[in-house]
Amino acid sequence: MSELSQSLTSVPRPSQKKSKDWTQQEKKLPVGKQIILQLICLMLALTVLFPISWIVSLSLDPRDIARPTEFRLIPPGASLDAYKRVLTQPTANPVTFYQLARNQFALAGGTALFSVIVGVLAAYSFSRFEYKGRKALMMGVVTVLMLPAIATVAPLFVLLNRVQISFGDLSFNLRNSLFGVGIAVISGQLPFSIWNLKGYLDTVPRELEEAARIDGASPNQLFMKIVLPLSTPVLAVTAFLSFNASWTEFVMSWQFLTNPKDFTLAMSLWNMVGPFSGDTPWSAFSAMAIMVALPVAVVYLLLQKYIVGGLTIGSVK
Repeated sequence: MSELSQSLTSVPRPSQKKSKDWTQQEKKLPVGKQIILQLICLMLALTVLFPISWIVSLSLDPRDIARPTEFRLIPPGASLDAYKRVLTQPTANPVTFYQLARNQFALAGGTALFSVIVGVLAAYSFSRFEYKGRKALMMGVVTVLMLPAIATVAPLFVLLNRVQISFGDLSFNLRNSLFGVGIAVISGQLPFSIWNLKGYLDTVPRELEEAARIDGASPNQLFMKIVLPLSTPVLAVTAFLSFNASWTEFVMSWQFLTNPKDFTLAMSLWNMVGPFSGDTPWSAFSAMAIMVALPVAVVYLLLQKYIVGGLTIGSVK
């Protein structure tokens, strides 16, 4: 028995052998090729970081230069006055950055949450159950996906404009409200969420659910304790994509909303652009652009582990 265990321990494992072969391949890589690859990576990094560093430099420049002739990461007289102006009142409208950010978070977060919750329920239904009209409904989802978003602006405008909501003293038109814009955005995001989630749920083995069903699990337990934990990567990817699309959404908000208190960050960023290049406060505009892009980067970093897993799960399957 001891001889057998010694012989088994002496046999290299596949993972160890694979890592050893990979290390040998790295050692065999010529120095010239390594230098070329490093230069390519450096050029790609500079290509990505240069526009960002330019915007950061403009946000610190108090001169509001329309066409800068030189690039300095720290311009002369650098200050944070542009960020203070943006936080106080980004545009001529009587709204603060906090109010705009609150509206944007409500729109993007609500859209992402609703799209994921309803999307995973619908996707699970399409993936696991057979019922009358299933193929017709899936065809409807695919048809909506093929439509460009701009083609739905006019019908959604007319449809939502006919709805007047009243709750006691509260009365508003659904089209001219942030809630109505959320419905319009969800109408475009939900079909994508359903299609994306269904494609992943089709790859989840049914044997896992059958084994749990034999152990006495109910349908709700199958979904909550088996399917959802296995779907965490694709749920994170879907939520991030929905959040990103809603965060940068401009057309629906610009066409539907008229009250400055309901405006979003994207709308206010557009309002900062003047009719001529000299009329645009470029320092404040750059500071606003950085502050608008920052939450998306933070959300991506928080979900990075799940997003990477969700993007590569198809190849693993």
